[in-house]
Amino acid sequence: MEIYKAVNEFPKFEQYALTSQLIRSANSVIANIAEAHGRFYYADKIRVLYISRAEIHETQSHLRVALGQKYIDNQVFKELDDKYEILNRKINAFISYLAKNKQ
Repeated sequence: MEIYKAVNEFPKFEQYALTSQLIRSANSVIANIAEAHGRFYYADKIRVLYISRAEIHETQSHLRVALGQKYIDNQVFKELDDKYEILNRKINAFISYLAKNKQ
């Protein structure tokens, strides 16, 4: 929801470019976490979580572009980037847990 709030401040000409990409990658993070939850086999869960992790990095990249273009300020960038870093660590820990327990 914070991404939606942040992109409301982007210029209108970015609506079909950076705004759209940022929203899609952020939504993909949570959608893939939900999809992984619904998977039965650990290996399949892990595969989908890898996709979610990649989407985190894509979202962070889009946030860096927004910062560079001054569409968001340093404080907003840092808060969002920090939250994605924490989520990334948690996903990594969950992947490790699943990999160890997939027997």
